Amino acid sequence: MREHASVLHIDLDAFFASVEQRDKPSLRGKPVVVGGVGGRGVVATASYEARVFGVRSAMSTREARARCPHAAFLSGRFHAYRETSRAVMGVLRELSPLVEPLSLDEAFVDLAAAGLPDLDEATVRAVGEELRARVHEVSGGLTASVGLASSKFLAKIASEIEKPDGLTVINPGTERDLLRPLNVRVIPGVGPATVERLRRSGVYTVSDLEALDEHEVVQLLGKAHGHSLHAMARGEDDRAVVPEREAKSVSVEDTYSTDVTDRELMADLLTRQAATVAGRLAKQRMSGRTISIKVRLHDFSTSSRSSTLPAPTDDAALIARTARGLLTDLDTSGGVRLLGVGVSGLADWVQEELFSDPEPPEPSDREALDRLAPVVRRPEWAPGSDVIHDEMGAGWVWGAGRGVVTVRFETAETGPGPVRSFAQDDPALHLWQPPPDDEAVARAVIPPSGT
Repeated sequence: MREHASVLHIDLDAFFASVEQRDKPSLRGKPVVVGGVGGRGVVATASYEARVFGVRSAMSTREARARCPHAAFLSGRFHAYRETSRAVMGVLRELSPLVEPLSLDEAFVDLAAAGLPDLDEATVRAVGEELRARVHEVSGGLTASVGLASSKFLAKIASEIEKPDGLTVINPGTERDLLRPLNVRVIPGVGPATVERLRRSGVYTVSDLEALDEHEVVQLLGKAHGHSLHAMARGEDDRAVVPEREAKSVSVEDTYSTDVTDRELMADLLTRQAATVAGRLAKQRMSGRTISIKVRLHDFSTSSRSSTLPAPTDDAALIARTARGLLTDLDTSGGVRLLGVGVSGLADWVQEELFSDPEPPEPSDREALDRLAPVVRRPEWAPGSDVIHDEMGAGWVWGAGRGVVTVRFETAETGPGPVRSFAQDDPALHLWQPPPDDEAVARAVIPPSGT
């Protein structure tokens, strides 16, 4: 454990929704929900105005609409989120060479590597406040919550205490007093299954877990998990801030607007996802040995299957064939809500002689794309998408249907703008498209709009 609160955790508040409010002046101060906008969509982020009504991340869009019907439901614009994230991460790297991004909107920073003259409470608090001001400046007005502590675990907890738009310093020596009354869920690695196991043993708070000796925790949760949680309950965490976080897997999944019952169509869907995964592997110059599929059935039960190859691959056809083979082991007669393909056991090489594929791709590998469009394609005029009109200028899709697109013409700089409706085939109205790479990553970060 460190002697100073030199680990900083920063979390951009309601990031996706805040970017939308920044770029859409008419939505500022109003509830905004970003994610899948269809009946089976999932909330990626909700603005704080929407959270007042009980809307939360990972909630179904259907429930979110029931709780907050007057919110703006937007499908998300990954290009804007990535651009903003890059600006913020640039500020963090100016502060310290040791920055560990966790996602687009979250990172750890090691202040011990920042060359500061002192690391006392006054100094690290001043650094945190200055950082929040710089982030507000480079992001176009977004707020961030910052936590400082002697470890990554505690710094992350600290950033939640004064959220949103706050800063908290946990001074060394006070960690246990702060942790003890908190729910055991605050400890990394304590998910629903672990919570239930602990509950059956009368463990609800960190204090309850701390009271158990290490042998009891190991017996209850297993050796590796037990040792880790026993230490965390005492505020002990010596994990370093690692600038380059190595990817453990590459995957993609889609939730469908209607249950898929056709096995051939399921195979085509897996083929399409395998191609996407292979493309991401190739871009990262990576390969993987373990191919897995994820299947959520009509009754919401979820199953997974995996197969480990003798050597790594990034070949789309091989990944697709393996995924389709794994599907044969599952009973999908009742229909499928979600399918996913992943590759893990990553390496930075491919043993090509073992995985050369002299045979041409199966017909279904190519024909699948045409058949899949109605099932998984993001709506062309998705709510929130950027548009350009030859006369009216820049705006965003307010809504679309029955051959009509309604646009609000405004940008971050203009203030709230007028609303106009056009025919979808109006030659003066153009949908602004991000680069192809942005679209590919967006499908992994924002649930598909039609789901």
